[in-house]
Amino acid sequence: MSNYFDLQVNGYGGIDFNREGLTADELHTACEYLQRDGVAGILATIVTEHLPQMEGRLRRLVELRERDPLAQKLISGLHIEGPFINPEKGYRGAHPEDAIVPAELGAMRGLLEAAGGLTRVVTLAPELDANFAVTHYLAEQGIVVSAGHCGPSLEVLRDSIDAGLSMFTHLGNGCPMMCNRHDNIVQRVLSLSDRLWICFIADGAHIPWPALKNYIRLVGPERAIVVTDAIAPAGLGPGNYTVARWKLTIGEDLIARAPDGSHLVGAAMNMPRVERNLCEHLGLSVEQVYQLTSVNPRRALRMLP
Repeated sequence: MSNYFDLQVNGYGGIDFNREGLTADELHTACEYLQRDGVAGILATIVTEHLPQMEGRLRRLVELRERDPLAQKLISGLHIEGPFINPEKGYRGAHPEDAIVPAELGAMRGLLEAAGGLTRVVTLAPELDANFAVTHYLAEQGIVVSAGHCGPSLEVLRDSIDAGLSMFTHLGNGCPMMCNRHDNIVQRVLSLSDRLWICFIADGAHIPWPALKNYIRLVGPERAIVVTDAIAPAGLGPGNYTVARWKLTIGEDLIARAPDGSHLVGAAMNMPRVERNLCEHLGLSVEQVYQLTSVNPRRALRMLP
């Protein structure tokens, strides 16, 4: 079943949205690949870099989208992931440590201005948003504030939700491999699943299938969202690729790993493969998958009641 809506797409069809000098033809090509794979809408995602570079990439995306009817149709908005995340190893994942900064209103305003009114989601670390000032500011403008690449205490997470946080970005990822088996960010978020939209990457590597089955069962089909977190190789298949600061080899499993194997670097699956995974490995029905990949993402953005 197509009509997918993906809240987190960093690139597609060999095109990296976070590359300097993105061209009109490249953006159009990415959109053609997305449309071929049954995707009806995405949030193009710009990830952590030094602020001037992030602003430049956002402006470029806005400019190119404005000139391309297909891009306007497919790119419903922008997801700004970082740079206001936790810099500790494990939490930061593939985000470059030297570009990570605490949340700050002036910097946030600069990013939003560069995004030309198209920002729909901002991922940040609540524990690095002093007095939740950025969270308040974004929520007041109707922008979805999502926690991610973070390790807030349960109290901080609750207070952040009270301030306007409404989502969690790819739960189970952007956190240390080794952590307290009971008191950790995954358990804290799951305990608040009635107050959050919770996003998951369903490729079998970011979260093993038994764990993902448990998480989705606990969260329920009403609050869970599946994203691809797609990077440039998505839609192309196995091969050698350069994405941002990374040189990657994508195998038959379509998993993007850092060269040293220490962590994952986004994902290279398309939504049809994700749908197949959810049906085969989790036993979900086509209707349930449609809710996770089409209905709920739109509801989280208030595009559906």
